[in-house]
Amino acid sequence: MKSKQDVFLELYEPIHDRFERFCRARVYGTMEHSDLMNDTLLIAFEKMETLQSKEAFLSFLFGICVRVLSNHNQKTREERFSNDDNSSVVDQSQNTDLDTDIHYLYKSLSQLSDDQRESIILFEISGFSIKEIATIQNASEDAVKQRLKRGREKLTRIMTFESVRKTGGENE
Repeated sequence: MKSKQDVFLELYEPIHDRFERFCRARVYGTMEHSDLMNDTLLIAFEKMETLQSKEAFLSFLFGICVRVLSNHNQKTREERFSNDDNSSVVDQSQNTDLDTDIHYLYKSLSQLSDDQRESIILFEISGFSIKEIATIQNASEDAVKQRLKRGREKLTRIMTFESVRKTGGENE
């Protein structure tokens, strides 16, 4: 009989890359993606008995991940109100044009609503189908399509504005 750890690793290994992409895209500016992954995996391992089917493992991880990030953001907001001397940390390692583009994409994604951002990340970055996203988000397929449509439109506006601002085009 397989140990709990063996079963967990057997389920996790095939989806590692998709899960990591989801975490990287989801955490922009709030915490390290590796911390989010580690916290999520620890909770998932501890709550493994609540998993209803092996096919739902990735959705199980995403649900935990979203809650962990939400809790972290809530704590951060509370700390921000209690500390007035907050200073933001800028990542100085982004040297290439691609890194800069990715930085602006993640920054732009962070300006979308949670549902829109999550839908776009799941569909465009993680490669999930609309039906899978509807299951993960506990929403109808039409709702997911609307989130994608509205999220893309808003993302286009944000990124177009950001591009104009970067090149010194129109004034704000």
